[in-house]
Amino acid sequence: MSVAGVIVDDQGRALLIQRRDNGQWEPPGGVLEREETIPEALQREVLEETGIKITVPATLTGVYKNMTGLIVSLVFRCEADKGTPTTGTETRALRWATREEVSELADEAYAIRVLDALDATTPPAVRAHDGVKLV
Repeated sequence: MSVAGVIVDDQGRALLIQRRDNGQWEPPGGVLEREETIPEALQREVLEETGIKITVPATLTGVYKNMTGLIVSLVFRCEADKGTPTTGTETRALRWATREEVSELADEAYAIRVLDALDATTPPAVRAHDGVKLV
């Protein structure tokens, strides 16, 4: 299982990271460690990849299953508590992106996570993808 955090600024933009390993743009996040709770993993992953500490609890905005990789991801809309966006060992670049920019930068499977978080509908979205495209 993995978690991702969509940090939204006061202009309604989402913070995206560009991963060092594959160059892809997506929200910060990653796999839960065995002893972590979901909120702990979310805080750790966002901090490691962006330098920003988020406020928890965060709002669950979607559940996504990668049908190829068999990974379920929980995505949360987050508020920054403190810190300045900074690259790290896993992050090549960071960018505040509008809805339109999110769709241009990220593969569909990741863009929809950010767009769902920006919309923050209730109940949360539940979607499946093949790693790139929605199915």
